[in-house]
Amino acid sequence: MSKKTLNKANLEKLGAEKLAELVMDLVQGSAALQRRARMELSAAQGPADVAADIRKRFASLRRSTSYVDWSKQRALVKDLRGLLGMIETTIVPQDADEAFELLWSLLQLAPSLHQRTNDSNGAIGDVMGAAMEMIGKLSAKISVHPKTLAERVLHAVAEADYGEFDGIIPAVAEVLGQDGLEYLKQITDAWAAAPPTDHELARYQGIGLSSSPADSVRRHRQITRSIILADVADAQGDVDAYMARYSAEQLTYGTIAPDVARRLLDAGRIDEAFDIVSRARAADAGTSFRMFQGELDEVYEECLEKLGKLDELKTHLWDRFEQSFSARSLRKYLKLLPDFDDIEAEEKALGIAEGHSHLGAAISFLVGWPSHDRAARVVMARADQLDGNAYHLLSTAAEALEAKHPLAATLIRRAMIENTLDGGKAKRYRHAARHLAECQSSDLAINDHGSFPTHEQFVATLKQKHGRKYGFWQLVEG
Repeated sequence: MSKKTLNKANLEKLGAEKLAELVMDLVQGSAALQRRARMELSAAQGPADVAADIRKRFASLRRSTSYVDWSKQRALVKDLRGLLGMIETTIVPQDADEAFELLWSLLQLAPSLHQRTNDSNGAIGDVMGAAMEMIGKLSAKISVHPKTLAERVLHAVAEADYGEFDGIIPAVAEVLGQDGLEYLKQITDAWAAAPPTDHELARYQGIGLSSSPADSVRRHRQITRSIILADVADAQGDVDAYMARYSAEQLTYGTIAPDVARRLLDAGRIDEAFDIVSRARAADAGTSFRMFQGELDEVYEECLEKLGKLDELKTHLWDRFEQSFSARSLRKYLKLLPDFDDIEAEEKALGIAEGHSHLGAAISFLVGWPSHDRAARVVMARADQLDGNAYHLLSTAAEALEAKHPLAATLIRRAMIENTLDGGKAKRYRHAARHLAECQSSDLAINDHGSFPTHEQFVATLKQKHGRKYGFWQLVEG
């Protein structure tokens, strides 16, 4: 390796004085780099100095009110990750209590940070999630009194507007212990039943809700109470307490029944789990939009398997495959069959997929299985039915098929090109131009176009029909 390569080993050879000069030059004009350099200097002095600097940075972030646009948000997230990393590497090994307090303070920054940013990519939320995970890892080492911690947990969860304290009870359950968890239940019930405070009422004043501020406070408290008691029940391994927060009707909801049934399964209460999930599936069957069917099905299958109802399980899995082309269901079904029977069943299933009336569903399943020969056959037989607007599906299919089935891949890409040009979708011209170049590349591997046009014929037809779409042709011709 060259002695001029920019790496740690070569830089170390420059010596401390030269490196210090380089650092001073690099940090000039960059507040973020200057903060990082100061943090490293503090780290050399000890964890107390680092903690003090981190608190100063938290205070600065808390005071800030200006909006952070997308161009500056990356730097903010990098800064937050750096602070988190400093806590983990410098504070945690030396002082778990101090680290815990710093992480708690970081989580409390979440509302102001979310108000000043657009966290649509979840980057800030990820930092908060990492802080919560770190609390879970170090919580057994902290020395806070369980009742004091329980009071802090209740206040934090009640005030959290962005879910930043979701998961705090599982994270600190070991520290709370049974006494702390019981105390948390008591104070949560008392808080939920108490009259609304002026501070709480003010949060709901003048925001156009149909209910009164007092009713809104009570609703918020009941929801928060339910969440806290559920986490406490999980921490105590109390399935009945977890279930008690739901009515009989709620236990049939697809959003609730799978979680309850899984807890019952973990507790060895298989018959009860089966009853819960069966009633939920029956209720779900009567709805027009079965959003949570997959979760219900998975728990239902686990119940059938543990109850030894393998024939029912096989029937269910095959039905799920036929109804929704679930590859997961088919794979599980095949594993339950004797040798050789599974081969015959797989051929039958692939035949059903190949003949499915919905072309996109057929291609998606066969490509994903994978059964590329059948997928290519479907494309060739029904090329005129390809929906060129389904570019996510078709792009994936073309990439999968182009090596061994270049004509099928070409027909797929032609469909996307024609859809783009026929619809005058100028924003997709660059993709269409790329697809045309890919068609030309694949054409070298096609020995027989059959009844389909050659590449030259296809391009000639495009020019005749769309010759005036100059933006597209400029991209094609480079």
